[in-house]
Amino acid sequence: MTTDTVTGDGKLSASRAHVRAAGWGKGLSILTRITVMALRHPWQTGLAIGATFIASGFQLMIPLLLGRAIDEAQGIGAGGSAASVAQDALLVTALLLLAVSVLRGFFTMVQNYYSEAVGHHIGYELRLACYEKIQRLSFSFHDSMHSGDLITIGLLDLEGVRMYFSTALVRMIFLSVLIGIGAYLLLSTDVVLGLLALSFVPFVGWRSSVTQLKLRATWLDLQERLAVLTRVMEENLGGIRVVRAFSAQDHEMSKFETASRSALSLAHQRVGIRVANTSAMTFSFFGAMGLVLWVGGTKVMAGEITVGTLASFLTFMTILQMPVRQLGLMVNAFARASTCGARLFGLLDLDIAVKDAPQAPDLTLRDGTLRFENVGFSYPAAPDNAVLTDLSFEVRRGETIGIVGPPGSGKSTIAHLIPRFYDTTAGRITLDGKDIRDVTLRSLRRAVVVVQQDSFLFTTTIENNIAYGDPWAKETQIARASESAQLHNYVLGLPASYGTVVGERGVSLSGGQKQRLSIARAVMLKPAVMVFDDSTAAIDAATEQRIRSAMRLNAGERVTIIVAHRLGSLMHADRILFVEEGRIVEQGTHAELLARNGRYRALYDLQIRPGDDALTG
Repeated sequence: MTTDTVTGDGKLSASRAHVRAAGWGKGLSILTRITVMALRHPWQTGLAIGATFIASGFQLMIPLLLGRAIDEAQGIGAGGSAASVAQDALLVTALLLLAVSVLRGFFTMVQNYYSEAVGHHIGYELRLACYEKIQRLSFSFHDSMHSGDLITIGLLDLEGVRMYFSTALVRMIFLSVLIGIGAYLLLSTDVVLGLLALSFVPFVGWRSSVTQLKLRATWLDLQERLAVLTRVMEENLGGIRVVRAFSAQDHEMSKFETASRSALSLAHQRVGIRVANTSAMTFSFFGAMGLVLWVGGTKVMAGEITVGTLASFLTFMTILQMPVRQLGLMVNAFARASTCGARLFGLLDLDIAVKDAPQAPDLTLRDGTLRFENVGFSYPAAPDNAVLTDLSFEVRRGETIGIVGPPGSGKSTIAHLIPRFYDTTAGRITLDGKDIRDVTLRSLRRAVVVVQQDSFLFTTTIENNIAYGDPWAKETQIARASESAQLHNYVLGLPASYGTVVGERGVSLSGGQKQRLSIARAVMLKPAVMVFDDSTAAIDAATEQRIRSAMRLNAGERVTIIVAHRLGSLMHADRILFVEEGRIVEQGTHAELLARNGRYRALYDLQIRPGDDALTG
């Protein structure tokens, strides 16, 4: 189930229970915000609301015209000239009724079309805003927010907000006009019959609202259960090869069936609520209609009203039945918009932890010197747990440094701080003496490229994957970058060469090939600082040696940082930093660190000479 998530980008509640508890307090402001969005499209909104008033007016004319037609039809049976006059009047009324019905249908169509148009405009704007926000939120947000919850917000919650204008606001106007003016017409004609004709309205409105709110609550629960179902499916599809490799299909089917059964049982419960309340509302309507027929029939026989007047009351009740039932749908639409809007706007209103400073200039480099100055860092999810403490070092252009240490020592964190995936909590990082927080992110991330161990590839061609950072790169540039990553010869052997489409997440490539493609993508940008975050772990030693040789050709133009567990990946570095518990405990060249007989030497003996003890023993 989803839980409240606190991140460095602010607080986003992913809990439906939280939304239910806090929704009513903020509901009015959320609905006002959606209404203001609708008013940004004035002529569509005006046409929708105007057509609603006109359509409801024509709707109210139909019972009156039907009643008049019945009275005129009775006059035909009288015979003589009166019958001819009544027949002509009936023809006029019939034509008028036809015209009113056509016009009501036309303006209802206009109302529905432009109401939906406004809703789709709102959906379009929110969809872009939501996607743009997700692109800018920092790594700390994505570290603790499940992608399935974001998809739920971007699809289901956004849909609830989108439908607010047509299913709540316009429907409220329509029902207000229909019930308000209709009640006035009935009561002004006959108070007793009017009250009887309207007697089912409070009950049906109440039951409809209660039912829809119950369905709304169960819909929120159902949405949570469907979100669980989506996550099960998403994880299964992402790890389908692991499932097959371990013959775990039965286990996965059991997980999926359990989640599906949970959603199915709640769906059955919702059907039961709907059917029971529909029966009660239908009974109350026909009960009220029976009373109108009995009392109205008595009045007709007493000559107090005409048959046509009684028919008008019955017709109005029939017309009013469905809109009154929609009172619940309207209440539900308001409730859904406020709860869905709470989550959606909660995402859109999040403060971004890592963003450009006001009036920040682009980064311009001269010497390209990278410096960590007493850097401290804690992840937002665990602010009391320091990952880095008082870390300081300097790397000049043309230098290559290696960073090594035990798992959890902060090596990858150092790599992620340089391009500002996260911001330091103490100290600062500078490039050419400029604090990286004082320049634009776009220019910083053009200058600093991190090649990560987890190589993500898009479902497109190899060429497009390599040129992702520079889509307008020439084919010769792509080929040179590929040669540097020792991938060119492999690509040439493929049937479509660089036009070969890799599968989802690069599934058609091996781990080493994906890492080499990621290296080529980074080399394409010719960055001033290139960080390899254990990015050759899946590459064999011989290929890695060739990549290092190719990288060395342009190493004088940039700072190179190699984070690795495997010492063979960084022994050639100009300087090696041994990091432990967020601090540099040893540093020097490979030979100097070996001579020191410290932690680096112990790791070297473990990795490079693991069998010496066995041989000498």
